[in-house]
Amino acid sequence: MMGCYDFCAHYEWTFAWLERMGGQTLLREYWDASIHRDSQRHAHELIAKEGFEGMAKYWGHTLAEESPDAGYAVTRLPGVFRIDMHNCPSKGFLLRNGVRHHNDYCDHCIGWIGPLMKENGYVIDHEHNHAGQCWWEMRHAHDASHATLGATASGQDVRLRPEWMGPDTTIDRFNGATGPEFKTSDPEIALQALD
Repeated sequence: MMGCYDFCAHYEWTFAWLERMGGQTLLREYWDASIHRDSQRHAHELIAKEGFEGMAKYWGHTLAEESPDAGYAVTRLPGVFRIDMHNCPSKGFLLRNGVRHHNDYCDHCIGWIGPLMKENGYVIDHEHNHAGQCWWEMRHAHDASHATLGATASGQDVRLRPEWMGPDTTIDRFNGATGPEFKTSDPEIALQALD
């Protein structure tokens, strides 16, 4: 029997294979069809019906199940829902076991969450550091305010951790995003965001 985190290695291999066979177009179609529209239908239904409250229900349950060691923080304020992931169990498994087939396993999250949010009228600001740490802020698409909450909201801004920005770290950033095509990469981005 396969353990739940062993699944991550197979998942990651599948991403690389799909991209080799059909490029980023096929891979993004897979994330949208297989995750957003199939395995995470319940997330779509909750968020479509309940908005920010649905986000809190979905991620409250999911993060508690996947990260019971409290490797995350959730902040809810009017008009924004934020997650700070301090220790992603999926990416952590891949790193601990030296598994790397796809160039950015973390992109699958925005690959299914982005289209889901777009359909429900939300956009995402997000960064990940390829080391099992990231943050997300979801807002209504019509909300022009996209200054990140960070430490001012939760006191648990993942970007304040010393390991957020290592010597060879590249930060991938998504601003007002609804999919992986919004990615920009810049090693100085994380430091500028905290200034």
